[in-house]
Parts: sequence; C-alpha cells; structure tokens
Amino acid sequence: MFRTALVAAGATRAAYGALRARAPGGADRWLRKNHAGRTVDLYGGLAAAAGVVLATAAAPGLRGRTRAAALLATVAAAGCGAYDDQAGSAEERGLRVHLRKLADGRVTSGTVKLLGIGAAGLAAGALIDRRRPVDAVLAAVVIAGSAHLANLLDVAPGRAVKAVLTAGAPGVLRGGLGSALAAGPVAAAAAVLADDLGERTMLGDAGAHALGAALGVSIVAANGRTGRALHAAVLVALAAIGDKVSYGDALWTAPGIRVVDTWGRLPR
Repeated sequence: MFRTALVAAGATRAAYGALRARAPGGADRWLRKNHAGRTVDLYGGLAAAAGVVLATAAAPGLRGRTRAAALLATVAAAGCGAYDDQAGSAEERGLRVHLRKLADGRVTSGTVKLLGIGAAGLAAGALIDRRRPVDAVLAAVVIAGSAHLANLLDVAPGRAVKAVLTAGAPGVLRGGLGSALAAGPVAAAAAVLADDLGERTMLGDAGAHALGAALGVSIVAANGRTGRALHAAVLVALAAIGDKVSYGDALWTAPGIRVVDTWGRLPR
C-alpha cells in the first residue's frame, strides 16, 4: 500500500511538472477561467490520472484481472474526460441535458463521455466478476457512478480532491485488496491538493473522472454484492439530484461542511 501511494504521489508530481514545462498541443488549450475569474490549468487532473495508472500498474499483490479492470476503468475515464475538456461546452452541462440532446439525435461530448465510461465500467466489472453477471453490473454502476460523482463535485477549488481523500481514506486504512487499489487515487489526489486549493490547477473532467473511477474499482474490490448494491443505490440517487450536489447552497453552507469545504482556499 505504501509503495503504491509513493508511486502515485511521485508520478503525479513528476507528470504535473512535465506538463507545465511542455503541454501537449500548447498551453492555451489547457487553460481555463475558474469561478473567481482566475486562469487555471488542467494539468493537475491529467497528472493525477497518470499517477494512478502508473501506481496501479506497479502495485504489488493485485491479480491480473483486477489490475486490468482498474487500469481499463481509469484510462477510459481519463480519456473520455479529456475529450470532454477539449470538445465540451459550458452550456451543455448535466446528465439530463446530455440525455435530452441524445433523444433529439445529437451526440454531445458529454454523451460520448457517459457512454464511454459506462461501457468501460461494465467491462471492468466483467473482468472482476465474469461468472456473476449481477455483481458485474453492480460493479459497473459503482465505477461509473463514482466517476460521475467526482466530476459533479469539481466545481470549487479542492472540493473534488477533498471528496476523494475523504471517501478513499477508509478503504486505505481497511487493508486488503481494496486498500491497494484505493492508495493510488488517494495519494494522487493529495499530490495536487495544494495546487488545486491555490487555484493554479484544477482536475477537469479528465482528472475527476479518473480519480472517481479508480476509487470506484477499490470500492468494488472491497465489497460483496450487498455492499456494492448499497453504494450503487447511493450513487444513482446522487446522480439524479446532480445539480443540487454540485451547486446546492444549502448543502455546502451547512455548519461543519462549510468549514471543511472552504478550508485552504484563497479568499474571494
């Protein structure tokens, strides 16, 4: 577990430095304006995804199918997210919007992301539980739902990263197979936290989806059918109220939650 965490954190920082030095396609395509009007880059998310992939590939003790499932889910989520980062529109946000566009015969970048991550989650679930179709489907819902939830939270500096750290820490401390898989996204998230809070970088769709999907695989590995079903039910419910999760003032200004959510951020 510690080796996996060290690889994830080290690889994330190295990738972040390399991307800042020479961004693929030029720096302009990876720069965005955040909620406060500050210019931030998307390198943190790409670097975190790379850190998780390298840590998973090198993690000791993982069975072949489990490792392949984790790599497939993370790479697919990062790739689909990066595509949406480049081709997506700020006016086309939210699961319902993309589904409505699809019903009208228009395939948005968000629809590509939805279908791609969903298919990768199903394939990853089949790799982990090829002889139990119900468990494989539940695994797919947990993986895709975790990726979607992390992206829903990536609307304020540090929020999605803190969520990954909070959700992944129990899995790391529990030990076992889930711990080995959770250590990667938790350490990669920790490696970009300061830059995210400092509004120098943001996860973007690539980083949020990759960290969420990797965390989802760790949840699947640590739970049986009942645990997966409970996680799936919660994730589906949160996806259904996506706007309230992302922007619900009543949630994010509640006592206690507000303190944790705003800790470390720059003043407005």
